Formats: sequence, structure tokens, C-alpha cells
Amino acid sequence: MSAASTETSAPLPTAGSRVFFQAGPGVGCVSSGPITAGDDPVQKKQGKVTVKYDRKELRKRLVLEEWIIEQLSDLYDCEEEEMPEVEIDIDDLLEVNSDDERAIKLQESLIDCYKPTEDFVRELLGRIRGMRKLSAPSKKGL
Repeated sequence: MSAASTETSAPLPTAGSRVFFQAGPGVGCVSSGPITAGDDPVQKKQGKVTVKYDRKELRKRLVLEEWIIEQLSDLYDCEEEEMPEVEIDIDDLLEVNSDDERAIKLQESLIDCYKPTEDFVRELLGRIRGMRKLSAPSKKGL
């Protein structure tokens, strides 16, 4: 017999038990008992998010926001962490009726930028054309 077979080991968990890692205080489950599929609040939230929101629209929005951050980094010649507070709310822009009003609103947000912003504004307006405002999801019998 080898040395490995003579060592004692802790019993393996049964097939029904799960391991759950908490990210930090206040995150995840607080109970001390085993987690069953019906008790897992994280799993329930994930299910609701995928049902309530259109994934394609969320993906478009994420890509647009990443592009905006990249462009602002170029305009302000700095990394995201060093960038001045610039608020560009896509939903607010989508509520405005005309591109001219949207452009004015964007120019007001970029007032502290020393580089020309016209190309950025024009490109952003082109990218949001056809997008829908992300409204609060309605409850559909969940």
C-alpha cells in the first residue's frame, strides 16, 4: 500500500450540498444552513434580470458606454480614473426631441474640455440614433 492510501481524509460532501463563496460583508446569504435552489437570492436576481431586460439592448448600451469612456480619455488626455466628472446620460439624450438639442446638451457636459468635441458629439449622436430608452422594467407575473 502506498502512503497516500493510509492517510485519513475528511468525508466528501454529499451530492446535494453546495459550496458558496461570499464576496464580502453584506453580500450573499446570511443564513448558516445549507443553501437550496429555492433559498439562493443571487440566483433569483439573475433570473429576473435576464427576463426583464432585453439582452441585446443592454449589450448595445455597454458597448456604447465603453466607447464613450475611450473617447473621453482621448479628449481629456488622461485615464478614466483621472478624468474630470463628466456626466453623459444616454437616457436623457434619448428623451430630447432633436439632434440639435442633444448636441447642445452634450457640449454643455464637455464645457471643460480644451480639445474640439464636435466630432465626438456627431459620432455619439449617430450611435444613439435608433436606440431606445432603458426604462424601469415592468413586473410580468414574476
